[in-house]
Amino acid sequence: MAKRAALFPGQGAQYVGMGRAAWQKCPAAKAVFEQANAALGFDVAKLCFEGPEARLTETELQQPAILTATIAAVEAWRAAGSPGGPVEAATGLSLGEYAALVFAEALSFDDAVRLVHSRGRFMHEASVQNPGAMASILGLDAAQLQALEAQAAAKGPVVLANFNCPGQIVVSGAVDAVDELCGLATAAGAKRCIKLNVSGAFHSRLMQPAAEKLAAVLERVQIRPPKIPVIANVTASPVGDPSEIRALLVRQITSPVLWEQSMRRLLTDGFGRFVEIGPGKVLAGLMRRIDRNVEMGNYEGE
Repeated sequence: MAKRAALFPGQGAQYVGMGRAAWQKCPAAKAVFEQANAALGFDVAKLCFEGPEARLTETELQQPAILTATIAAVEAWRAAGSPGGPVEAATGLSLGEYAALVFAEALSFDDAVRLVHSRGRFMHEASVQNPGAMASILGLDAAQLQALEAQAAAKGPVVLANFNCPGQIVVSGAVDAVDELCGLATAAGAKRCIKLNVSGAFHSRLMQPAAEKLAAVLERVQIRPPKIPVIANVTASPVGDPSEIRALLVRQITSPVLWEQSMRRLLTDGFGRFVEIGPGKVLAGLMRRIDRNVEMGNYEGE
């Protein structure tokens, strides 16, 4: 039987009410919210369950809220007997990489939730310092977009920031450069160019101030070798050495997220069964575009 991997969502998966089912059903999941409240000093459960949505989309709050709802779902999944069977590798989309490291016991949840709260604040501060934008471009491949990226760079820094699945690549950079790249992509035959509701140019060099601040915080955090392989966003390869994990988490702030490449690495390594744990079904949708033949499940703690 094909091996099974766990996938964890990133920013954009949030919704008002996330985590409530796990909280109501599972004492261990409820304890995760209580841990988060104690670690951060505010009511994460109230934010997740009641919003308001505008607060839940603020980067500094969104990141710890999604992580908390995700790890609560993990606890509910474990309490239910790990439906679908054991998991032998883990990875997560951007923010979700922290959930993967908690799942693999490389990071404690307390450290992780404080880290992503700081990460969100640092990213917001960098967005104020270096305003930017992101857009999802549908229907062109990486080679086509890389050629257009070079033209759009005349308007400012812009990069291919998220390789989500075939025909879906997110670009990130200065507002004028992203707008220019969207226009060029549309003229070149892109099906759609969707500006994302984010506060800045994540996964681009405009986030360098955030990376530097995160590096200083990460130096004070204990990271252990993961108990199962964790695929890093930056390299699309397993990472096990704590110092390398630390370095890649810093690089992730300014580097492209190689999601499609990470999924293909898992497929090559014999993983044909996947479970998305946490809010939403974004990753299941991307997997359908990468390989429709895999077994894909979701678990939010129902």
